[in-house]
Amino acid sequence: MAKPNYQYEKRARELAKKKKKEEKLKAKRERALSPEGTEAAEGAEGDTAEGGEDGEGSTETDGATEN
Repeated sequence: MAKPNYQYEKRARELAKKKKKEEKLKAKRERALSPEGTEAAEGAEGDTAEGGEDGEGSTETDGATEN
């Protein structure tokens, strides 16, 4: 049986991490440079965040009503 090539596997993991990190930085730069162009994407994220806050707010309102 052939023995595993750990150096190759490690290098592949490192390259994958580096690629993912570069893609994240690129996306972050694009969002920073053109906030108007990403309104649809931000709106979707904002809706999700607001939905969670609204759910929490409803719970707080219910608690305030009971007092």
